[in-house]
Parts: sequence; structure tokens; C-alpha cells
Amino acid sequence: MRYRLLGNTGLRVSELFLGTMAYGAPGGLSESDARRVLDHYADAGGNVVDTANFYGDGRSERVVGELLAGRRDRFVLATKYTVTRDPTDPNAAGNHRKNLVLSLEESLRRLRTDYIDLYWVHMWDRHTPVAETMRALDDAVRAGKIRYIGISDAPAWIVAQANTLADWRGWTPFAALQVPYSLLRRDAERELLPMAESLGLTVAAWGPLGHGALARSAGATKEPAVVTAVRDIADELGVTPAQVALAWTRAHSTAVHPLTGPRTVDQLDEALSALDLTLPPDVVARLEKATDFTPGFPNDFITEVEPSVFGDAFTRTIPRHPTPGLTTP
Repeated sequence: MRYRLLGNTGLRVSELFLGTMAYGAPGGLSESDARRVLDHYADAGGNVVDTANFYGDGRSERVVGELLAGRRDRFVLATKYTVTRDPTDPNAAGNHRKNLVLSLEESLRRLRTDYIDLYWVHMWDRHTPVAETMRALDDAVRAGKIRYIGISDAPAWIVAQANTLADWRGWTPFAALQVPYSLLRRDAERELLPMAESLGLTVAAWGPLGHGALARSAGATKEPAVVTAVRDIADELGVTPAQVALAWTRAHSTAVHPLTGPRTVDQLDEALSALDLTLPPDVVARLEKATDFTPGFPNDFITEVEPSVFGDAFTRTIPRHPTPGLTTP
């Protein structure tokens, strides 16, 4: 296992993040099965364990807390808040200070720890000023209950605004972004991945297998063309479809860390092996052609007009950071 730095911090995080949404959930992993997967992940050098306060109505956090007992400090433990703790209480959800404080205290108890390494805002709350959220998160960092912060499922402009406020006011900035990203869902390439690259954020890519659709070894009726392409390329390379799909998520940016929730040790091994798979450029091009995805305005417009706007020298200029979704000259 190799490690990268979390955003603009010095924290080392493994290339593959372990998701625990199914831990303790009905029809999910039993505690014994979850322990086998987590132990194998740790033996492979994995150190990021990701959960949320509402997964299984808190059962995921309880199971994770039990599994990490006696070795908690060796892991980068991540959890989330935002989702309602009580649908009958209007203040039991959202990103305001009251819900943050109460959600955090509940998570600390369930996880059997006195601090969270990475605390995610689970979703943009359009009713709470972003300044309130950032100040409340910073207060929790200064109190020693959180080490680093991240945000999931939010517009790029909100994340940029939040980190600009943090920079101006000396608050803790977001170090990481969590978004859905797969060959079946490339929307993040429009604004979110370029924003993350520009601000130096780590990107946790959830759903990298398209909820299992990209991992199938047998065809299905009316499946998207990219699913067939993944399977064909896997056969050509002598790997599995899941490994091709996971390797593709890392092809555009070193900031991306696949976030997977394997249910068995074999599935985890398959994901770990994908970390050593580098897809040739022509394979990446074939996969992306099959997705029928375009960045849309303004990205495609900028790509089209840049040579005429900036002149011949533009084509000989090497960018500092290639931007996902834009064609590199």
C-alpha cells in the first residue's frame, strides 16, 4: 500500500479508502465478517476507515468502534454528520452548530473514541450559512475533538467559498472532498475535480463500481455501452472488470482515492490489486468514448477556443496541473 498526503496537510492516507456503510446494516456484514475485511485491509497497509452517523441508524459506527478497540490510533477514522437524527425535530438535521455539536458527541460515544481524524459534512445544507458551519467545525478542531475536516456532496462553488472564508479568517479549511465518481457518473469532472486540484483537496470517490454494475463479469440486457467496454478491456488485459473500473477512477488525477465497501476478503483483494493497474492511454480513451460524456459549458467551449484566443504559443505551453475534463494541449 502506498500513501498520499490528505489535502494540504501532513496526514498520510492510504490510496484505497475502506467504506463501512454495510457494517451492522440489515442484510449487510456481520461483525465477524466485517472484522475479517478490516483486519485484511489493515494487514495490507490500509489506514482510512470511513463511516457516517446515520449508516444503519448508528450501527455502523458502533461496529467500527468495536473493531478498532485497542488499535484506534493506527487508523485515520472518518465519519459524517448532516443527516437527521430525529425526523420529528427540525434542528436534528443540517449543518448548523447545534446539530454539529450533538451529532459529533453521539459519534464519539458510538465510535468509542475522544477524537475524529476526518469529520465530513455529509451534504450541503442550503439553509445554513457556510460561515456558521466552518466556524463551528473550527471550534471542534480547536477543542481537540476533530483533527481534519472534509465535505461530501456539495457544489464546487460552496467548497471554494468555504475554504476562502477559512483562509481569510484563520479557520480550519476543508482538506478533502467526497463525491460520486465512476465511468457511469463522471459529473465531477465538470467542476468538482478541477476545483479540488486547484485547492489541493484529496478526493474520495464513492460508488466507483457504479453500485456493482461495472464489476459484472457477465452481460445483462440493455446495459450501458461502457459496461460492455469495461468487460471487454478486462478480458484483453487479463484482469477483472472491477479492477478496470477502479483503475480508471485514478487515471485523471492523483488526488482521487477510490472509496470501496468490499463485503469479502476476496473483493478487497480485487480492489487492492487495482492499485497496481495502470491503464494505457488508448484504453482510457476507449472507456471514456463509451461513456458518451462531455464536460459541457464552459469547459468544452474553453477547450475549443483557447488556441485562437491565446495564439500559437498556447499549444506549446505545459500546464501546471492538467485539468480533468479539459483537453491538454
